[in-house]
Amino acid sequence: MYDNIEELLAGAGLEPDYRPTISRDEIIDIIHDYEGLIIRSKTRVDEALVKQAKKLRFVGRAGAGIDNLDEDALNRHNVKILNAPEGNRNALGEHCVGLLLGLLNYIVKSDREVRQGIWDREGNRGYELSGKTVGLVGYGYMGTAFAEKLKGFNCEVLVFDKYKADCNDGYVRQTSMEEIYERADVFSLHVPLTKETRGMVDFNYLNKFRKQIFFINTSRGEIVSLSGLCQGIDSGKVIGAGLDVLENEKINNLTSQEQKVFEYLVNSNK
Repeated sequence: MYDNIEELLAGAGLEPDYRPTISRDEIIDIIHDYEGLIIRSKTRVDEALVKQAKKLRFVGRAGAGIDNLDEDALNRHNVKILNAPEGNRNALGEHCVGLLLGLLNYIVKSDREVRQGIWDREGNRGYELSGKTVGLVGYGYMGTAFAEKLKGFNCEVLVFDKYKADCNDGYVRQTSMEEIYERADVFSLHVPLTKETRGMVDFNYLNKFRKQIFFINTSRGEIVSLSGLCQGIDSGKVIGAGLDVLENEKINNLTSQEQKVFEYLVNSNK
Protein backbone atom coordinates (compact mmCIF):
# COMPACT_ATOMS: atom_id res chain seq x y z
CA MET A 1 0.00 0.00 0.00
CA TYR A 2 1.36 3.40 -1.01
CA ASP A 3 0.76 6.61 0.94
CA ASN A 4 0.90 8.92 -2.07
CA ILE A 5 1.12 8.97 -5.85
CA GLU A 6 4.87 9.63 -5.86
CA GLU A 7 5.51 6.36 -4.05
CA LEU A 8 3.07 4.58 -6.35
CA LEU A 9 4.76 5.82 -9.52
CA ALA A 10 8.26 5.18 -8.17
CA GLY A 11 7.19 1.66 -7.24
CA ALA A 12 6.14 1.14 -10.86
CA GLY A 13 9.61 2.12 -12.06
CA LEU A 14 8.72 5.68 -13.11
CA GLU A 15 10.36 8.97 -12.14
CA PRO A 16 7.68 11.22 -10.61
CA ASP A 17 8.05 15.00 -10.56
CA TYR A 18 5.31 16.25 -8.23
CA ARG A 19 4.53 19.95 -8.74
CA PRO A 20 1.15 20.74 -7.13
CA THR A 21 1.45 24.52 -7.61
CA ILE A 22 2.65 24.55 -11.22
CA SER A 23 0.78 26.77 -13.68
CA ARG A 24 -0.38 25.80 -17.16
CA ASP A 25 2.15 28.18 -18.74
CA GLU A 26 4.93 26.54 -16.74
CA ILE A 27 3.74 23.11 -17.91
CA ILE A 28 3.90 24.26 -21.54
CA ASP A 29 7.48 25.49 -20.98
CA ILE A 30 8.76 22.15 -19.64
CA ILE A 31 6.43 19.49 -21.11
CA HIS A 32 8.88 18.65 -23.92
CA ASP A 33 10.97 16.73 -21.36
CA TYR A 34 8.13 14.53 -20.07
CA GLU A 35 6.60 11.26 -21.22
CA GLY A 36 3.57 11.38 -18.94
CA LEU A 37 1.33 14.02 -17.41
CA ILE A 38 -1.08 13.43 -14.52
CA ILE A 39 -3.52 16.24 -13.74
CA ARG A 40 -6.70 17.04 -11.88
CA SER A 41 -9.61 19.12 -13.16
CA LYS A 42 -8.14 22.64 -13.36
CA THR A 43 -5.44 22.05 -16.01
CA ARG A 44 -6.59 22.34 -19.61
CA VAL A 45 -4.76 20.02 -22.02
CA ASP A 46 -5.31 21.23 -25.57
CA GLU A 47 -3.50 21.58 -28.91
CA ALA A 48 -1.33 24.44 -27.66
CA LEU A 49 0.03 22.26 -24.86
CA VAL A 50 0.19 18.97 -26.70
CA LYS A 51 2.17 20.32 -29.67
CA GLN A 52 4.98 21.22 -27.24
CA ALA A 53 4.94 17.71 -25.73
CA LYS A 54 7.23 15.92 -28.17
CA LYS A 55 7.79 12.91 -25.85
CA LEU A 56 4.34 12.72 -24.27
CA ARG A 57 2.80 9.24 -24.30
CA PHE A 58 -0.11 9.55 -21.88
CA VAL A 59 -2.24 12.00 -19.90
CA GLY A 60 -3.71 10.70 -16.68
CA ARG A 61 -6.79 12.43 -15.30
CA ALA A 62 -7.02 11.91 -11.52
CA GLY A 63 -10.80 11.73 -11.52
CA ALA A 64 -13.77 10.73 -13.62
CA GLY A 65 -14.43 13.62 -16.01
CA ILE A 66 -12.21 14.37 -18.98
CA ASP A 67 -13.91 17.58 -20.15
CA ASN A 68 -10.65 19.50 -19.59
CA LEU A 69 -8.89 17.31 -22.17
CA ASP A 70 -9.03 17.99 -25.90
CA GLU A 71 -9.55 14.39 -26.99
CA ASP A 72 -9.17 15.17 -30.68
CA ALA A 73 -5.82 16.88 -30.15
CA LEU A 74 -4.53 14.07 -27.94
CA ASN A 75 -5.65 11.44 -30.44
CA ARG A 76 -3.96 13.29 -33.32
CA HIS A 77 -0.68 13.23 -31.40
CA ASN A 78 -1.13 9.57 -30.36
CA VAL A 79 -1.30 10.43 -26.66
CA LYS A 80 -3.26 7.94 -24.60
CA ILE A 81 -5.92 9.18 -22.17
CA LEU A 82 -6.30 7.50 -18.78
CA ASN A 83 -8.87 8.43 -16.15
CA ALA A 84 -10.41 7.02 -12.96
CA PRO A 85 -14.18 6.84 -13.48
CA GLU A 86 -14.76 4.66 -10.41
CA GLY A 87 -12.31 6.41 -8.10
CA ASN A 88 -14.65 8.41 -5.87
CA ARG A 89 -17.96 6.72 -6.59
CA ASN A 90 -18.65 5.67 -3.00
CA ALA A 91 -17.71 9.07 -1.58
CA LEU A 92 -19.86 10.76 -4.21
CA GLY A 93 -22.83 8.52 -3.42
CA GLU A 94 -22.55 9.32 0.28
CA HIS A 95 -22.12 13.02 -0.49
CA CYS A 96 -25.33 13.04 -2.57
CA VAL A 97 -27.25 11.43 0.28
CA GLY A 98 -25.82 14.01 2.69
CA LEU A 99 -26.85 16.89 0.43
CA LEU A 100 -30.33 15.45 0.01
CA LEU A 101 -30.93 14.84 3.72
CA GLY A 102 -29.59 18.31 4.46
CA LEU A 103 -32.09 19.83 2.04
CA LEU A 104 -35.07 17.77 3.14
CA ASN A 105 -34.52 18.53 6.82
CA TYR A 106 -33.33 22.15 6.52
CA ILE A 107 -30.19 21.21 8.43
CA VAL A 108 -28.03 24.13 7.27
CA LYS A 109 -30.80 26.70 7.72
CA SER A 110 -31.82 25.52 11.19
CA ASP A 111 -28.19 25.22 12.31
CA ARG A 112 -27.51 28.81 11.22
CA GLU A 113 -30.64 30.03 13.02
CA VAL A 114 -29.97 28.21 16.28
CA ARG A 115 -26.44 29.66 16.37
CA GLN A 116 -28.16 33.07 16.21
CA GLY A 117 -30.56 32.20 19.04
CA ILE A 118 -33.54 31.53 16.76
CA TRP A 119 -35.72 28.47 17.48
CA ASP A 120 -38.13 28.07 14.55
CA ARG A 121 -39.51 24.58 14.94
CA GLU A 122 -42.42 24.93 12.54
CA GLY A 123 -40.41 26.84 9.94
CA ASN A 124 -37.85 24.05 9.83
CA ARG A 125 -40.23 21.12 9.78
CA GLY A 126 -38.85 19.05 6.93
CA TYR A 127 -39.74 16.15 4.67
CA GLU A 128 -39.15 12.41 4.99
CA LEU A 129 -37.11 10.85 2.20
CA SER A 130 -39.00 7.56 2.52
CA GLY A 131 -41.59 7.19 -0.21
CA LYS A 132 -40.19 9.97 -2.39
CA THR A 133 -39.57 9.53 -6.11
CA VAL A 134 -36.01 10.39 -7.10
CA GLY A 135 -35.21 11.11 -10.74
CA LEU A 136 -31.65 10.68 -12.01
CA VAL A 137 -30.29 11.81 -15.36
CA GLY A 138 -27.21 9.76 -16.20
CA TYR A 139 -26.49 6.33 -14.79
CA GLY A 140 -22.77 5.71 -14.87
CA TYR A 141 -20.61 4.96 -11.85
CA MET A 142 -21.75 8.03 -9.90
CA GLY A 143 -25.46 7.72 -10.55
CA THR A 144 -25.28 4.03 -9.65
CA ALA A 145 -23.49 4.80 -6.38
CA PHE A 146 -26.21 7.28 -5.38
CA ALA A 147 -28.99 4.83 -6.29
CA GLU A 148 -27.36 2.09 -4.21
CA LYS A 149 -27.38 4.36 -1.16
CA LEU A 150 -31.01 5.35 -1.73
CA LYS A 151 -32.19 1.74 -1.67
CA GLY A 152 -32.23 1.73 2.13
CA PHE A 153 -34.50 4.78 2.24
CA ASN A 154 -37.50 3.15 0.55
CA CYS A 155 -37.41 5.50 -2.43
CA GLU A 156 -38.51 4.89 -5.98
CA VAL A 157 -35.56 5.78 -8.20
CA LEU A 158 -36.21 6.56 -11.86
CA VAL A 159 -33.38 6.92 -14.38
CA PHE A 160 -33.08 8.49 -17.79
CA ASP A 161 -29.86 7.76 -19.68
CA LYS A 162 -30.06 8.15 -23.46
CA TYR A 163 -26.73 6.37 -23.99
CA LYS A 164 -27.27 3.33 -21.80
CA ALA A 165 -29.64 0.65 -23.01
CA ASP A 166 -30.34 -1.21 -19.76
CA CYS A 167 -30.14 0.51 -16.37
CA ASN A 168 -32.55 -1.81 -14.58
CA ASP A 169 -30.30 -3.31 -11.90
CA GLY A 170 -32.53 -3.70 -8.85
CA TYR A 171 -31.84 -0.16 -7.64
CA VAL A 172 -33.63 1.83 -10.35
CA ARG A 173 -36.20 1.67 -13.11
CA GLN A 174 -35.20 3.12 -16.47
CA THR A 175 -37.77 5.44 -17.94
CA SER A 176 -38.34 8.55 -20.06
CA MET A 177 -37.65 12.16 -19.14
CA GLU A 178 -41.37 12.72 -19.48
CA GLU A 179 -42.09 10.38 -16.56
CA ILE A 180 -39.35 11.99 -14.47
CA TYR A 181 -40.85 15.43 -15.20
CA GLU A 182 -44.24 14.10 -14.17
CA ARG A 183 -43.36 12.17 -11.01
CA ALA A 184 -40.05 13.24 -9.47
CA ASP A 185 -39.86 14.81 -6.01
CA VAL A 186 -36.06 14.94 -6.19
CA PHE A 187 -33.93 15.50 -9.30
CA SER A 188 -30.20 14.73 -9.47
CA LEU A 189 -27.69 15.13 -12.32
CA HIS A 190 -25.00 12.52 -13.10
CA VAL A 191 -23.88 13.35 -16.64
CA PRO A 192 -20.50 14.48 -18.03
CA LEU A 193 -19.92 17.96 -19.39
CA THR A 194 -20.15 17.83 -23.19
CA LYS A 195 -21.33 20.13 -25.95
CA GLU A 196 -24.72 18.48 -25.55
CA THR A 197 -25.02 18.94 -21.78
CA ARG A 198 -23.44 22.39 -21.36
CA GLY A 199 -26.21 24.71 -20.16
CA MET A 200 -28.74 21.87 -20.40
CA VAL A 201 -30.58 22.71 -17.19
CA ASP A 202 -32.11 26.18 -17.21
CA PHE A 203 -35.40 27.61 -15.96
CA ASN A 204 -37.37 26.20 -18.91
CA TYR A 205 -35.96 22.74 -18.13
CA LEU A 206 -36.78 22.98 -14.43
CA ASN A 207 -40.23 24.36 -15.11
CA LYS A 208 -41.16 21.13 -16.94
CA PHE A 209 -41.40 19.30 -13.60
CA ARG A 210 -45.01 18.97 -12.49
CA LYS A 211 -44.19 18.99 -8.78
CA GLN A 212 -42.00 21.23 -6.69
CA ILE A 213 -38.62 19.52 -6.53
CA PHE A 214 -35.39 19.31 -4.59
CA PHE A 215 -32.47 19.63 -6.99
CA ILE A 216 -28.92 18.21 -6.69
CA ASN A 217 -25.95 18.75 -8.98
CA THR A 218 -22.72 16.87 -8.30
CA SER A 219 -21.69 16.50 -11.94
CA ARG A 220 -20.30 19.67 -13.56
CA GLY A 221 -21.27 23.25 -12.81
CA GLU A 222 -21.47 24.34 -16.44
CA ILE A 223 -24.37 21.95 -17.04
CA VAL A 224 -26.68 24.16 -14.98
CA SER A 225 -27.54 27.79 -15.64
CA LEU A 226 -27.38 29.29 -12.16
CA SER A 227 -29.50 32.26 -13.24
CA GLY A 228 -32.09 29.74 -14.43
CA LEU A 229 -31.85 27.92 -11.12
CA CYS A 230 -32.42 31.20 -9.28
CA GLN A 231 -35.58 31.67 -11.35
CA GLY A 232 -36.63 28.15 -10.38
CA ILE A 233 -36.13 28.90 -6.69
CA ASP A 234 -37.85 32.28 -6.95
CA SER A 235 -40.87 30.74 -8.68
CA GLY A 236 -41.18 28.01 -6.05
CA LYS A 237 -40.55 25.21 -8.52
CA VAL A 238 -37.25 24.38 -6.78
CA ILE A 239 -37.75 23.95 -3.02
CA GLY A 240 -34.04 23.58 -2.35
CA ALA A 241 -30.79 23.05 -4.26
CA GLY A 242 -27.68 21.13 -3.24
CA LEU A 243 -24.77 22.26 -5.41
CA ASP A 244 -21.38 20.56 -5.25
CA VAL A 245 -20.27 22.52 -8.34
CA LEU A 246 -20.80 25.99 -9.84
CA GLU A 247 -20.69 27.50 -13.33
CA ASN A 248 -17.68 29.58 -12.31
CA GLU A 249 -15.86 28.20 -9.29
CA LYS A 250 -13.41 31.11 -9.11
CA ILE A 251 -15.74 32.78 -6.62
CA ASN A 252 -13.30 35.60 -5.93
CA ASN A 253 -13.24 36.54 -9.61
CA LEU A 254 -16.87 36.63 -10.70
CA THR A 255 -18.45 39.00 -13.21
CA SER A 256 -21.03 41.40 -11.82
CA GLN A 257 -23.86 39.18 -13.08
CA GLU A 258 -22.23 36.04 -11.69
CA GLN A 259 -21.75 37.80 -8.35
CA LYS A 260 -25.42 38.78 -8.27
CA VAL A 261 -26.48 35.19 -8.90
CA PHE A 262 -24.01 33.84 -6.35
CA GLU A 263 -25.26 36.24 -3.67
CA TYR A 264 -28.85 35.25 -4.41
CA LEU A 265 -28.02 31.59 -3.85
CA VAL A 266 -25.99 32.31 -0.70
CA ASN A 267 -28.84 34.29 0.83
CA SER A 268 -31.75 32.15 -0.36
CA ASN A 269 -31.75 29.55 2.47
CA LYS A 270 -32.74 27.11 -0.28
